[in-house]
Parts: sequence; structure tokens; C-alpha cells
Amino acid sequence: MHIREARGEDLPALGKLFDAYRQFYELPSDLKKAGSYIGARLAAGDSVVLVAEDEAQQLIGFTQLYPSWCSLLAAPVYVLYDLYVAPVARRHGVGRALLEAAAERGRRDGKLRMTLSTAKTNLTAQSLYASLGWLRDDEFYVYNLGIP
Repeated sequence: MHIREARGEDLPALGKLFDAYRQFYELPSDLKKAGSYIGARLAAGDSVVLVAEDEAQQLIGFTQLYPSWCSLLAAPVYVLYDLYVAPVARRHGVGRALLEAAAERGRRDGKLRMTLSTAKTNLTAQSLYASLGWLRDDEFYVYNLGIP
């Protein structure tokens, strides 16, 4: 397995992985929307997308980091918004490798912290995060507001 930054030529496979990720969170499949969204992020350079590829150079997972700021720390941070590993590649250390590569990228880019959120039911991911030193926030609630 190899972790690297995504490139334009990854878009067909990356779009499929991103569509599968959205389906994991119970959204309907929309390959065109998934491909357009992830393609726009790559083209604009407004996120960092790291991909995992297997020995045959097939994409088997990805994570996406969005640069942001923490006003309390007065410092730059990454929001790790997306992490997905194809079912066939799960339990082989792909998620762990992507998270470790994301942390290394954060250090290299001068970020002071990384933040993520996950579904309360995603116990497997929660266990992985904890094993890598991520601390669950029990002090703050997260609120969202849809803007039609």
C-alpha cells in the first residue's frame, strides 16, 4: 500500500470512492455529483486529498483535509472531513495509514491541530481514532444550520 496526494488522473476512481463514502452516510448514489465535487476540490486546490493505492495501483481509500483556522488557538488547523476505505481493503491498516499520513501532512503544513467528526454509530472508526491519540470532545456540542 502507498499513500500519496491525489492527482487529476485519479478522478474516475476517486469519484467512485467518494460516491461510496456518501452512500455510507446514507445519501443516494450520485456518481456525477461525487465526481464533480471531488474534481472541483482538486482543481481549486482548496482541500488536500490523500489516497491509498494497493500494489496494483488501484485506489482503495482516501481522506480529505480542509484548511481552516482556530481562533482560540490563533493558529491554522485542518478539518479532516472525509475518510473512506473500500470494503475490500478494510481491516488491512488502510484507514490507519491514511490518518497517519494526514497527521504528517498537518505537521509539514504547520497546522496546530486536526479536527474530525463521525457518526455516533461508527464505532469501528471511533476505536481507530482513539488508538491513534485522537481525543473525543465531551465538552462541546456541534450544531448545523441548513441554509436553503
